[in-house]
Amino acid sequence: MSVLSRLFARHVKPEFGKPGPRQEGGDLPPHLYGVIAEFGKPETLVHAVHATRKEGYQVIEAYTPYPIEELHDAIGHGPSRVPLLVLIGGIVGGLFGFFLQYWTSVVAYPLNVGGRPYNSWVSFIPITFECTILFAGIAAVLGMLVLNGLPMPYHPVFSVPRFQLASRDRYFLLILARDPRFRAGDTFRFMETLGASLVSDVED
Repeated sequence: MSVLSRLFARHVKPEFGKPGPRQEGGDLPPHLYGVIAEFGKPETLVHAVHATRKEGYQVIEAYTPYPIEELHDAIGHGPSRVPLLVLIGGIVGGLFGFFLQYWTSVVAYPLNVGGRPYNSWVSFIPITFECTILFAGIAAVLGMLVLNGLPMPYHPVFSVPRFQLASRDRYFLLILARDPRFRAGDTFRFMETLGASLVSDVED
């Protein structure tokens, strides 16, 4: 997503990056997607994430120019579901490869080759193995794309002019408006206490 920000940040309207009106309580300004804070150091971002989770916010996102190991656990992401999808894809591929050969050799086109039985499962192993690898690889790629919500040609954070720095040397924390704990004015002021260099609203 940080790479795409370079492409779209130059095309957004500058007024989208301006903070919207602050409102108390649960009322949200129209089209408010969330509140985003910019940090200059990864340590400050990780500390801000811990403080945000401690405050009770759960629906948050972080954007960095490179992977930060402790950030995954700090945000509260559970174990990845990609390995399970790969396992399922591999099992389906193996069964498909084996039974395809069984159907062709035993049901559709049975041939007597050197007196071997039609269901010569030993000779089926190479193709079964290859189909297992093929389906597992496809499941890994498609599963990653679906779970990450890709392809995503546009995202509301692209409306923040400085977000293009997420692929360079800046770190961003976003609290989404759909978080049950989110309050437009209170959340904005809370993020200002996290040591951010800039806090702004994100419009949907």
